[in-house]
Amino acid sequence: MEYFADLHVHIGQAKNQPVKITASRSLTLDNIYDYCINKKGIDIVGIVDCASPLVLKEIQEQLNNEKLIPMPGGGARYEDKLTIVFGAEIETTEPKGVAHSIAFFPFYEQIKDFSSIMAGYITNIYLSSQKARLCAKDLIKIVKSLGGVLIPAHVFTPFKSFYGSCYDRLSHAFEDELDNVISVELGLSADTDFADTISELATRSYLTNSDAHSLEKIAREYNKMNLQFPDFENIISALKGLDNNYIVSNYGLDPKLGKYHRTFCPTCNYVAHENFPVVKCPKCDNESVTLGVFDRIAVIADYNAPIHPENRPIYHYQVPLEFIPGIGKKTIEKLILHFGTEMNVIHNANRDQLIEVVGEHIAINIMLAREGKLNLQAGGGGIYGKVLD
Repeated sequence: MEYFADLHVHIGQAKNQPVKITASRSLTLDNIYDYCINKKGIDIVGIVDCASPLVLKEIQEQLNNEKLIPMPGGGARYEDKLTIVFGAEIETTEPKGVAHSIAFFPFYEQIKDFSSIMAGYITNIYLSSQKARLCAKDLIKIVKSLGGVLIPAHVFTPFKSFYGSCYDRLSHAFEDELDNVISVELGLSADTDFADTISELATRSYLTNSDAHSLEKIAREYNKMNLQFPDFENIISALKGLDNNYIVSNYGLDPKLGKYHRTFCPTCNYVAHENFPVVKCPKCDNESVTLGVFDRIAVIADYNAPIHPENRPIYHYQVPLEFIPGIGKKTIEKLILHFGTEMNVIHNANRDQLIEVVGEHIAINIMLAREGKLNLQAGGGGIYGKVLD
């Protein structure tokens, strides 16, 4: 059976206290469950701040009152409609910077043990994505010893990622533990074509997740998985392509819409738009630029063009409704009320149905977004790209 999974969603607060400082306070466990089921159409969600004792306490309460039901194969089930995967985003200290990874665990007891161990390496374990006094190789050993899996997060972004700010190759970070890295998260500014110019990724699956810092951002990127059953064991099998579990397709932004897609010059605010990699500002000659994902990958790539493994899933580009000209919050609410979920609006509703609800102009823009025919301006320097009306 096919399921939609977004495995990177943050918690803004738990027990009325902040968890992810940069995330919306509306990102609570209950709100995430509701939004995934009733607004977005997500079947599996990865909560990546479960190492916080505040989040652990709420999860324990929900397990105790049976709001969450543990699954024998790992994960927990909410209302038999949504699978929750326990995860923790951790920032490791590398020789040339810091990098984020997500540790996923099948059972509550394991993520709780992981939190206790990490408290010895992190100054404030109550907050999300805090720097650990560990390198990636040491972290993956801890995760593996507890029965978990470590996934490098938003692996190409210029800040806090392995390729973007620390290494030219994952093998330099994980060394003899590299075979235990079964998958990487691409991030909003990259896609399969970009990633498959790097040879060491050919044997790894790709995840497209939202890294949501607000409810609205859930499922701006997600994965369609064919699973025997929607539990942790089968999800991990899908990342490995085993036992008839596999990733059917990745759904993500056109990389141009990502906020780190192109090189940015902090001196003159120039955002690169050339058809070739920019490693120095052509406007003011500043060499201390922030390399965009497009530009960084071009520098470190093995191949001039992508070489896709035979089993690489198709990558579907999508434009979230909030990016489409003429669509604001009220229009999104109207569309979801009529069509059920944002996914149905973006991918399934036909032109006539859309015109009936929001008029011809917006309907045409939604159809053009679906067909990849919108005119896009690339993002960079922390500013999202945009659709030009």
